[in-house]
Amino acid sequence: MGGSYRELFTAPGSVAFCAAGFVARLPIAMVGIGIVTMFSQLRGNYGLGGALSAVFALSYALFTPLVSRAVDRHGQRRVLPAAAVVSATAIVAMLAGVRLEAPVALLFVCALPAGLMPTIGAMVRARWTELYGGTARLRTAFALEAVIDEVCFIVGPVLSVGLGVAVFPEAGPLLAAILLLVGTFTLAGLRKTEPPVHRHRSDTPGVKLLRLPALLAIIAMMVAIGVVFAVIDVVAVAFTAERDAPGAATFVIALFATGSALSGLVFGSRVAHSAPARQLLIATAALSVLLWPLLLAGTVPVLAVLYLMAGCAISPA
Repeated sequence: MGGSYRELFTAPGSVAFCAAGFVARLPIAMVGIGIVTMFSQLRGNYGLGGALSAVFALSYALFTPLVSRAVDRHGQRRVLPAAAVVSATAIVAMLAGVRLEAPVALLFVCALPAGLMPTIGAMVRARWTELYGGTARLRTAFALEAVIDEVCFIVGPVLSVGLGVAVFPEAGPLLAAILLLVGTFTLAGLRKTEPPVHRHRSDTPGVKLLRLPALLAIIAMMVAIGVVFAVIDVVAVAFTAERDAPGAATFVIALFATGSALSGLVFGSRVAHSAPARQLLIATAALSVLLWPLLLAGTVPVLAVLYLMAGCAISPA
């Protein structure tokens, strides 16, 4: 297994952009859960924290295609730093508003531009595609990226919730803003591995992507998995708090991501023998089945085990 992954990093610059991408994408796993933790610590209010986190997530979903399209047209080094600065500034402004007890409406206004956070995973995958497009290594690279995503969801919530509980309530989202700037500026500065800008001819008829049944199916699936991510985080915080073990939330969430990371490592090291559509169907069906037992959890240890099992279906999907 290790050999196939080591081969990926024989390309010059691959270690650097992979490491920078890891730092830059950690914040997406830190901000939402950090907001919920912050409000639970300051006001004991999960509803407002969850609503603000949801607005951030929705704005992220809304702005992501716009940022990515700008990257396609102008390149990563020109777009990513600007987007990161706007997002980080909005996050810090929101935290200041919470500390200064600003009107709730102002907090939601700040959450909107915070969603301009670039989709770093897509930017790193674009660099892998430029290196290994059309080869078997690309599948392994994408599997590695799925694992790195899950490692971020192991480390990110632990950092965010841990700092929010142990240091001060706003510490998690604040660190996320700092990591976003450091990682994104570093990635944008690695110009040797930056994918070239592909200019599109204005007279070429565009494909109506949203009319493609396959793409619509994938969007529906990803929206559903996004809902799972959001619910998993909030439920872990609320469930452990109700049982007087708030510190266990980071461990429970980390187990969910650990299951996904382990399954992703195995998936990426194996040779595929079935069509991607069949693999996707099996993975999403497995996730659907593995989520139901969560309703039976009565204690934190049982919840942790069920989170680990359910996470195993994420990376392959």
